[in-house]
Amino acid sequence: MDAAAASAAAELLLSDWQAVTRIHALPDACRPASRADGYAIQSAVLALSGDTPFGWKIAATSAAGQAHIGVSGPLAGRLLTSRACESGAVLPLARNHMRVAEPEFAFRMARDLLPRSQPYSIDEVLAAAGTLHPAIEVPDSRYEDFARVGAAQLIADNACAHYFVLGAAAPRDWRTLELAAHRVEAEVVGRYGRAGKGANVLGDPRVALTWLANELRTLGVALESGQVVTTGTCMTPLELRAGDRVRADFGSLGEVQVRFES
Repeated sequence: MDAAAASAAAELLLSDWQAVTRIHALPDACRPASRADGYAIQSAVLALSGDTPFGWKIAATSAAGQAHIGVSGPLAGRLLTSRACESGAVLPLARNHMRVAEPEFAFRMARDLLPRSQPYSIDEVLAAAGTLHPAIEVPDSRYEDFARVGAAQLIADNACAHYFVLGAAAPRDWRTLELAAHRVEAEVVGRYGRAGKGANVLGDPRVALTWLANELRTLGVALESGQVVTTGTCMTPLELRAGDRVRADFGSLGEVQVRFES
């Protein structure tokens, strides 16, 4: 995909994001044919937006997440600073197409992981991580039928990134915990509850974080100090209605909440 086609696709997606409108698919002339094409468009969307990167999200790290968007493996997307919030935020929902909340383990990096030829190991990536946070992602898509457009177009659309809610840093002993077995309980307050665990995130949130570092490495992109990486939903996404409040309890790691406008 050449730069002109990537820019044309990015302009269309950004326009739909800002206007909260949707398309069936990207036009043939600028439709990505590969994951690499999708990431090229994603990069162009960031440049055109004038926003700054808050960090990264990983979509489809669980079987439930993969089924939700119709893919067979994880995808990386950019979290934008203008869409990142603290716990307790009140967010719009009325024009959200997906209408779900996803409790997630998130890491804030303390050191850069620069592109290199050799894959990063889990130990190397964890050594570069600073803090662990409970988080809730509120995704959305610019496609009318996001489960049918395929991985390349979803990557172009920032892997369904939309709003992101970051909880306070967990106690420092998080490194001693078995995150794969760590239980998370969430509730749409007054309506229903749901549970999950770290093993639902590529087997372990630390594995997902390492996947992201190596996905960026193959793209020649650094995972930078200060950036947040949210590792994907650890349970079946929570279906939402206007006015809902979501609380995700990560036990000893803390909790995070978000409310949606009625």
